[in-house]
Amino acid sequence: MVEVFKTNVNKREHAYMLLTQMHRIRAEYKANFDLEDCDRILRVECRSGAVNPSVVINLLKRYGFEVDVLADEVVLPHA
Repeated sequence: MVEVFKTNVNKREHAYMLLTQMHRIRAEYKANFDLEDCDRILRVECRSGAVNPSVVINLLKRYGFEVDVLADEVVLPHA
């Protein structure tokens, strides 16, 4: 299962620290940031089930960052 988040993390040092903390809390999570994306994407994958968005949100907020689940956008082909 993969969950994608929009954040305001913009420094590699902050991203590294957050990823380290996340791994300590949830070792089964594999995560990475795309700081080049305009939404400063955080992608989190769980190797053994579903990602708990509140765990990720609480972690980032604890360190003063903004974070929201990025809604899936379904693009339907035109008929």
